[in-house]
Amino acid sequence: MFRPLIALLLMLAPAALHAACEGSDLRGTLTEAEQAERSRMLAEIPFPAGNHWRATRGDEVIHLIGTMHLGDQRLDGPVERLVPLVESASTLLLEMTRADETQLQQALAADPGMLTLKDSSLPDLLPEETWQALAEAARDRGIPAILAAKFQPWYLSMMLATPPCAMAQLQGKTGLDKRLEDLAEGAGVPTRALESYDTVFRLFNAEPIEEQLEMLRTGILDTKTAEDQFATMFAAYFEEAHADTLVISRLIARRALPEAPAEVDKMMDETEAQLLVARNHAWIPVLLEAAEQSEEPVVAAFGAAHLGGTEGVLNLLADEGFSLTREAF
Repeated sequence: MFRPLIALLLMLAPAALHAACEGSDLRGTLTEAEQAERSRMLAEIPFPAGNHWRATRGDEVIHLIGTMHLGDQRLDGPVERLVPLVESASTLLLEMTRADETQLQQALAADPGMLTLKDSSLPDLLPEETWQALAEAARDRGIPAILAAKFQPWYLSMMLATPPCAMAQLQGKTGLDKRLEDLAEGAGVPTRALESYDTVFRLFNAEPIEEQLEMLRTGILDTKTAEDQFATMFAAYFEEAHADTLVISRLIARRALPEAPAEVDKMMDETEAQLLVARNHAWIPVLLEAAEQSEEPVVAAFGAAHLGGTEGVLNLLADEGFSLTREAF
């Protein structure tokens, strides 16, 4: 199920490109048939656009902010516009707070197996030609082959989905979610996590090693392709077109993978069900509890990919009786 995961990873956490990156927006490469399919799919997606939505039910108010997790100077405007909202909130809900990050680092130190293979290495599990291609791609991104050899396959796949020019951004703490957390802390607004700090790690590590290895084998991206995928997701984020990232990811996966389109769609559906839909449903009780317990608005900030869709956070709140209004971002 994880073969199209590279595209989905990019969509889940759109990343800022370093100035040296020179990717092209893949939307400009779509054929006429692909453009028609894109329009058809977008028309079927509830709440396909908008990075800031207000959900109201009686006296309960939740502001939902679609974030990107890494930094870019174009976030300055949204941050400035969101200052009054965050400072007057009762609570800021995030995918992961800094306290959760500390817990995660402690857990990784106590159990390196969350990120690394325990009883084998990738050169032992992969054909020599495949391993050498992976090792070269890792070195291009500043990851020594001896270190890459011990990574869990899913984790190395995530690293290799990032073009070399953007690797430095992975260490940054200037994404929208972190900047909103800074605002909340400065204003004395409490912050909470929407889920356990190890949720995503548990999801990935639950995948059979064979499927993780297949993801690695089929997901080696050359630098140009990686930059193009980043540029596409990046552009869509600032257009507030979060559903377009899902659609383009699916169309590019259909184009790139050898399987029939129906099989590619099935794999994408399975991946989205685990990494997006299941988490969306788990977040709803957290959002409802926070809104019910407060007289002031709640602000929730999380990856923009979670907003739209039949089982996106916005539609799930609509099912709970909330009215949704798109707000300025």
